[in-house]
This record gives sequence, C-alpha cells and structure tokens, in this order.
Amino acid sequence: MIRITAIKFRDAGKIYDFDAGDLELKAADRVVVETERGRALGRVVLPPREILPEEQGEGLKKVLRKASAEDLEMADRYAAREKEALRFCQTRIEERKLDMKLVQAEYLFDGSKIVFYFTADGRIDFRDLVKDLAQYFHTRIEMRQIGVRDEAKLVGGLGVCGRELCCCTFLREFNPVSVKMAKEQGLALNPSKISGQCGRLLCCLGYEYETYCHLKRCLPKVGKIIKVGELEAMVLSQDIFTGKVKVKLETGSEAVLSAQDIERGELPAAPEKTRAEKPEAETRRPAPAPETAKDEDKVPRKRSRGRSRNKRKGSGEGDGAEAKTTPAAKETRPAVGERREQGKDTPAEQAPAAPGGERKRRPRRRPRKKDQ
Repeated sequence: MIRITAIKFRDAGKIYDFDAGDLELKAADRVVVETERGRALGRVVLPPREILPEEQGEGLKKVLRKASAEDLEMADRYAAREKEALRFCQTRIEERKLDMKLVQAEYLFDGSKIVFYFTADGRIDFRDLVKDLAQYFHTRIEMRQIGVRDEAKLVGGLGVCGRELCCCTFLREFNPVSVKMAKEQGLALNPSKISGQCGRLLCCLGYEYETYCHLKRCLPKVGKIIKVGELEAMVLSQDIFTGKVKVKLETGSEAVLSAQDIERGELPAAPEKTRAEKPEAETRRPAPAPETAKDEDKVPRKRSRGRSRNKRKGSGEGDGAEAKTTPAAKETRPAVGERREQGKDTPAEQAPAAPGGERKRRPRRRPRKKDQ
C-alpha cells in the first residue's frame, strides 16, 4: 500500500498528489516537496490515504519533510523581495520596448529561482531580457506566459456581483464557457453584463446551465405547434420556474398551460365563479337616471337674436337682472306702433311662406334715431 496526500501551492490553486511516505500529516500543515521546478513550499489539503500500487500515477513526487521555522522564515524573506524584482523587470521591459504585460514575480521559498508571469498577444523574444535579469539577481530566471484568465486569478479583485472573484476563492480549474449558456438562461447578450474582469465570459454562467437544460426538457420549445384538445396552439414563451408555457390558440386567444395540461392535451378548466367572487359591477343593478323637473333642463333652449338684444338693453330696473317672459308681461307689452314711437327695436316681420315651403326673411331694418 502507498500513502498519498493532496497538496496545493497557492490559494484556490490546483491540487496535486504526493507520496507522503511515513510522515504523519494533517490538513493545513506546511511541507517541503520536490517538484519539477525544484523544491517548493506547499500546504496539505487532505490527510494521507492508502491506495494500491496499481493506482499510483506516473511521476509521483515525494514529500521531503514538514516545513520548519527556518523554512517559513526564509520564504517570508524572499517573498518581500518580489516587489523589487517586479519593478526592476518592468523597467527593463520598457527600455527594450517589448510588447508584453508583466503580471507578477514569484520567488521559490529558498530563492533558487524567480518566476516572472506575463501576458502577450503573441510570441515574445525575451532572451536579452533574461540575461539582464540573471546578471542583476544572480539566480535562475523563468519567464512564463499566461492567459487573461490566469492573470485575473493572480491579481484578484471583485466581480460584477460584488463578491471576490470565483477563481481567487474556490475555482481551481477553468471550464469552457459559451454564449449558448447565457441564451439558455434568458440573459441579455450584453458584453458588459456577461463578461468578467478578465474580459472573457463569466465563469458563473456554467453553474446553473445544466439545471436550466433539465427544466426545459419537460416543456415544449418556443415556436412549436402543439395539440390542445381539438385546437392547435403555438408556444409563445416558457416559464421554467412554474413549469408553464404561454400559447396562442388558432382561434386567436391566448392561454397558459402547465406540463400536466400539455400531457393530457386539454385546456385548463375555467374556475366557477361564486356569488361572492362575482365582480361588483355584475351583482349591482345600474341606478336609474335622476328625473328632471322640466324638459327644458335637458335641452337648452336657443334664444333668438332679438330676445338677447332686448335682454342686454333691459328695463333699467337693475344690473344683471334676467328679462324673463311671463304671461303678465305679454298682456302689458305695448303695441307695435307705441314701441316705434318710443324708438325701440321691432322684431323683423316674417314674410309669407314661399311656394317651395321655405320662408324668406326680409333684411333687418336699422333702428331709426330719435328725433332731436
């Protein structure tokens, strides 16, 4: 039997298996291991477990020892020099005018090597740069080109959701993400909304993709023609959370169907309305229209031009008083000849009816001025 343990070298980094040998290790212990790049300082993720020799992978490295206080002190001392190494390398890049973006500088825990991480659009000839760095730091230099996602993982930051980036906290590997995942979840295809700090599609688009696909399998697709009773209907939209679809019947009306209704091929039964559920407009009878005292209040009576002019002149009894015609006033109204003597207007005399049935009105006479 072989005892192996899981070890990581950075937060949210990949986990590698190492041969624990006879060491008694537990989670969160710091250990010194042998890697392809040399000796490195790692952290135990899982305690040792036993496996069969046939299950052992190729090139399994061994855990050398538990990290001592001197190892931890040495690692902290070289980690403090990483900022200086990053600044010097950036100066050399600008002097040589290299088209590359420096991301991070990392010392091995014993200072035997410095690893510089950078991003670039294509291949970069950095041989002269490596010579300058090796001459200045007197140690081995490694230039490693990484992608934009790895850059975001090293730099860190906050995402559009307001939380720390997933790749910096728990996401150890990058899974492929496509625009199809955003379409299946009904998200707006706005690059600023579905892109992360690295400029690529958000990793969280793949978290619920399988759930959306599973829920949509139970419902017909949008635009599909289905049979509902004796009618045909076209699916307009889906609501996967309630398990219902909105359809348009061939009669022109719309309906909301559940998955059970689609399986039965029937329209949902309309709920029966009780007396209490009926709207108030149906239960109450319309109130009768109020009776008017006179028919004259309904239709306003048009006044002739002669009456309005007499009303404006008035009898002089008071300002603003309306001149109403009463039976007593008709008896006391002066004759036509008397009114002419007083100089008042006379209503236009109507001519006899024409043969065609229309009346011809004579031109209105202008009032004569009172003799001076």
